[in-house]
Amino acid sequence: MNGDPVIGADVELLPPETPIDLSNCEREPIHVPGSVQPRGVLLTVDEPGQVVQQASRNLADLIGVPWQAALGRTLAEVVGVPAAEAIARSVSAFGDLRDRNPVELTLDVDGGPVPVDAILHRTLLRVAEDGVDGDLPAATALVVELEPARGPRPFSFPNTYQAVRGTVAELNRASSLQELYDITAQAVRSLTGFDRVMVYRYDADYNGEVVAEAKAAELNSFLGLHYPASDIPAQARALYEKNWVRLISDVDYRPARIEPVAHPATGAPLDLTYSTLRSVSPIHVEYLQNMGVRASMSISLLREDKLWGLIACHHYAGPHAPPFATRAAAEFLGSTLSLRLVDRASEEEVHRALQVRSTLAWLTAATLDEDRALTDTLLGSPSLLDLLPADGVSVCLQRTAGTRGAPLPDGLAAAIATWAAERGEDVVATDALQSVAPELDVPAEVCGVLVLPLPESQYLVWHRGEAVRHIDWGGDPHNKAIAEREGDEVRLSPRKSFERWRETVRDRSDPWTAQELAEATELRTHLLEALYARQRSIVRAAETLQRSLLTAPPRRPDLQVAVRYVPATREAQVGGDWYDVFTQPDGSAVLVIGDVVGHDTAAAAEMAQLRGVLRGIAFDSADGPARVLGRLDTAIEGLALGALATVLVARLTPSPGGRATLRWSSAGHLPPVVVGPDGDARLLDSGRPDLLLGVLPGTARTESEVELADGSTLVLYTDGLVERRDQLFDAGVDRLRSAVTELRSAPVEEVCDRVLARLVPDGAEDDVALVAVRLDARNRG
Repeated sequence: MNGDPVIGADVELLPPETPIDLSNCEREPIHVPGSVQPRGVLLTVDEPGQVVQQASRNLADLIGVPWQAALGRTLAEVVGVPAAEAIARSVSAFGDLRDRNPVELTLDVDGGPVPVDAILHRTLLRVAEDGVDGDLPAATALVVELEPARGPRPFSFPNTYQAVRGTVAELNRASSLQELYDITAQAVRSLTGFDRVMVYRYDADYNGEVVAEAKAAELNSFLGLHYPASDIPAQARALYEKNWVRLISDVDYRPARIEPVAHPATGAPLDLTYSTLRSVSPIHVEYLQNMGVRASMSISLLREDKLWGLIACHHYAGPHAPPFATRAAAEFLGSTLSLRLVDRASEEEVHRALQVRSTLAWLTAATLDEDRALTDTLLGSPSLLDLLPADGVSVCLQRTAGTRGAPLPDGLAAAIATWAAERGEDVVATDALQSVAPELDVPAEVCGVLVLPLPESQYLVWHRGEAVRHIDWGGDPHNKAIAEREGDEVRLSPRKSFERWRETVRDRSDPWTAQELAEATELRTHLLEALYARQRSIVRAAETLQRSLLTAPPRRPDLQVAVRYVPATREAQVGGDWYDVFTQPDGSAVLVIGDVVGHDTAAAAEMAQLRGVLRGIAFDSADGPARVLGRLDTAIEGLALGALATVLVARLTPSPGGRATLRWSSAGHLPPVVVGPDGDARLLDSGRPDLLLGVLPGTARTESEVELADGSTLVLYTDGLVERRDQLFDAGVDRLRSAVTELRSAPVEEVCDRVLARLVPDGAEDDVALVAVRLDARNRG
């Protein structure tokens, strides 16, 4: 099953006539071998003048003209006027030159008629490009290959379809893929006379399997054998996609060199990609000889212009050269099989796609029911297992987790999802999880996973168990080469053993198909849309709740109070920032500023709870701010609120002489800014801040006190006002202090608006809560 490499543009070619073995064959320039198989002869012709520019050395064997005498002469002088005119007529006709092959000729050689098939194609010598002296048009050469028509032609080439019409009808009636394979193998063998004909199919990794076989009775069977991808490397597959038939009529042939090797117009060897006589890699010839094959033919099977498989023909009795018309008929059968394979695969894909589309449509519609948890929707009936077959599926969406089918051990689904998320791909799939992610330490029964990582650590994880497979190889695939001693040197040659070699594949699941990956990708898109829609609904409700709680401050004659709340510019999120201002029965004003950890609806809900509990604790209590925070900490633990927050509670009590006493306690919150009427600005920093609320209930809270003069402006704020990615925290606080100082005489409503305009002119990256208070003893009763 070995093939000829086609060198890629990024591989440096070996010089001509370099000795080839398995250590360097991937660099062999086999599409420009500089020689042909001697079952025919090759000429290259300059079309405008019909002048022969190259000829194979065996030219005289077929037409009686030495190759040296052919160079520089017209085609008519080399093959005769009638033959040259017939070639010229075919060349001048409209359409693809290769579609009119062969041109049936009769040459006059040594006074006797010799029937010949001329196979014509054009090869590109130079692509069109802009030159220094103007545009250079594309340049081509006409390649004329002549094969002797030994014996009577089996049928005229235009009647190719008639020769295989019965087989085409059988293929059209076939009801299964296996029937398609079997009909084709038998028909190609009957048509071509090879001892063995195999239909050879690739898997996703281009390992091959013999899926059908027609053979002589005395031969052992290759049916069901597998061959590693290295037997037909990527370079060879690329060539098979371009030239659909390749014949080696005698593996013991001696190549006929093309003279001159370099084409006169380019100085480079002639590209024989589309040549029927192209000489093949000596490694491939040796491979066939090791198998006992004397002649070989391959016919490409394509799907969407990509190699799907091959019809491989082997002959053991001796050389075998089916005429061109027979090869063309076999190629026609291969093309018909390719089309039927596409049709059959398309039918199966359409049937599966309709089933999947129905399931996907149902699941998508069901996700719109926002009264039902998304996890419950996806694990109901139909479920995610109807979309992608697996042993089980685990889901975690919107803080709700669930499974269907076989469950995974606790915590494993989340660990797999984290591993998949780190790969940065929308869909992550493997059929060998234990091998690719040994750090997960997954149990033996979990071999394959397909993961949809989603935002905020949400996920879907399908898992499949081990699928033990027994693969029968044509020889040991892990021992593809043997060392051969040649004189004083050792060279690597292809393996010689092709006995059935069984491999048991363990620790792998059934693979995830390309179609399944596409379906998972589409599901992910629908899920993201559903999550976004649900999140927006939740956010709108949370925003309504949040704004209803952030009420206007009380009106007092002795205090000017202004409050602001500015949501972050990020989409579809609410925060836990809040403020509160209320008056106690004794006339003191309680000022609160806080920020719950998190930026989601849970943070907003926790904010509402903390605000309500704190109001209940502080409203008619004589406790100072530290005691209030201590009781709030205890309530968080006792009510199992689970909240973490920074909070500053201040109590502003009027005192004689127009002054006021400010007592405050901070649970990890930013220090207030106070600016006196004389412009003296300072941070009310009480030293090391206390722990956040909810971290360690029962922790003693510290309290600070300061006297404020009449006309002083006090500002409480959350971190969104002073923290930005492009500036340090201290710089933000300095800007705030400077702004309040400049605005100390302005009304506090104006202070809030102008501070926001100066510090967050383009909108806040984080939520901002802001409270500004000014003492106004002139109106005190």
